[in-house]
Amino acid sequence: MSEPPPLVLLPGLLCDDRLWREQVAGLRDVAEGLVADLTLDESVEAMAARVLAQAPERFALAALSMGGYVAFEILRQAPDRVTRAALMATSAAPDSPSRAAERRAAMKAMKFGRFLGVTDRMLPQLIHPDHVGGEIGREVMEMAGRVGAEAFLRQLTAILGRPDSRPLLANIRIPTLVAVGDDDRLTPLAEAREIHEGVAGSRLHVFERCGHLPPMEAPQETTAVLRDWLLD
Repeated sequence: MSEPPPLVLLPGLLCDDRLWREQVAGLRDVAEGLVADLTLDESVEAMAARVLAQAPERFALAALSMGGYVAFEILRQAPDRVTRAALMATSAAPDSPSRAAERRAAMKAMKFGRFLGVTDRMLPQLIHPDHVGGEIGREVMEMAGRVGAEAFLRQLTAILGRPDSRPLLANIRIPTLVAVGDDDRLTPLAEAREIHEGVAGSRLHVFERCGHLPPMEAPQETTAVLRDWLLD
């Protein structure tokens, strides 16, 4: 029996391989899941180059949030290496001025040694209220703690310096899934629709009662949607 084809999975800000744990396990029969480390570089260009240096020659690519910014850069640097793309809870547009200001404020606080990770106050911005007080909420906070302050600062720097990916959308010609939670407060449905409408032939999936982290909040549904995308 031949080996399953490779699937490179890109985490979001303050996320590690826990984000994609259920999908790596659940898709093992149809894809070899490889979770990239996006904690080491301070630009999306460098993150993408590191992923490409470590990835197989050809691979499917699934990404969430900040990982989506890196996915767009991979598609700029090496479009012929990506067989299909799943872009989840992400945006092709740069930050709004207010969002950029929030990130710079977080970076400024970091310089005074204040890294709080994901706090109880932040959780409702990340995940659906159904999950805030339970195991998912706890695991999200623990995940952010593992990523840590130095990586968080690098990631914020990369996010603020990323290019506008909207001009790239029309050039994406591979099977593409766009997905988002219906209660995503960070990259809402309008952001997903912009990507969906910009990528010809793409498919849009909306997770109900779900926030910004579908792989953890709706793991079985996420796995099923990715399976359909991989086998389409």
